[in-house]
Amino acid sequence: MAIPETQEPRNPPAAADQRMIKLGLTGGIACGKSVVAEILRGLGYPVLDADSLAHHLMEPGQPAHQEVLREFGEEVASPSGWIDRKKLGEKVFGNSERLAKLNSIVHPRVAEAMQQRFADWQRVGREIVFVEAALILEAGFDKQLDGVVVAWCRPEQQLQRLLARGLSEDEAVQRIASQLPLEKKKALATELIDCSGTMEDTQRQIKELIKRVRLRKLRGWDKDKAPGRAVKKTPSPA
Repeated sequence: MAIPETQEPRNPPAAADQRMIKLGLTGGIACGKSVVAEILRGLGYPVLDADSLAHHLMEPGQPAHQEVLREFGEEVASPSGWIDRKKLGEKVFGNSERLAKLNSIVHPRVAEAMQQRFADWQRVGREIVFVEAALILEAGFDKQLDGVVVAWCRPEQQLQRLLARGLSEDEAVQRIASQLPLEKKKALATELIDCSGTMEDTQRQIKELIKRVRLRKLRGWDKDKAPGRAVKKTPSPA
């Protein structure tokens, strides 16, 4: 299965006999996870964009394409045969059964491709790698990972960011409601990144995160678990 390439990481390969730490990166829609992913890439850490991978798997000739058309109708495709994500979104957002069906088509294929990429990174001795996806927890991808980083921001910021993308308030609320509530994601996180502040503050938190991950890896990843968390969480503002 062809997988879109990610930027080649610049961090030096780890020794071949060391464990590769696989971390998920998720968060609520418009909460900043894509910004966090770009910062991580800039620091030299490989990040697989699983959401873009899911879109790739629905392209003509890819495994999920025909199955999506059979389930949701030819009307979700453009004249050239490509699936129109806006039309597909109109069919699934706000309809839990249809959304679950779409996820059942796409998620197993994404999980398979993730494992293929992990194997590629393991072969070249990568030390710490990330998977960025909106639905890591909802899809159960976290079961294949060593931990999950959740990017978050204040609810009013999340709504304003979606409105700035051109969504109506109703559409924005619907998109937010289609995901696991942000507070639940934060409760399940191994690490949190607060993206409600400045870019400099976000960058500082990410560098501190990398230091903690390296230290925990050095001590023995599975031996260095605090009860329910790897680090103390920063409470969200009221």
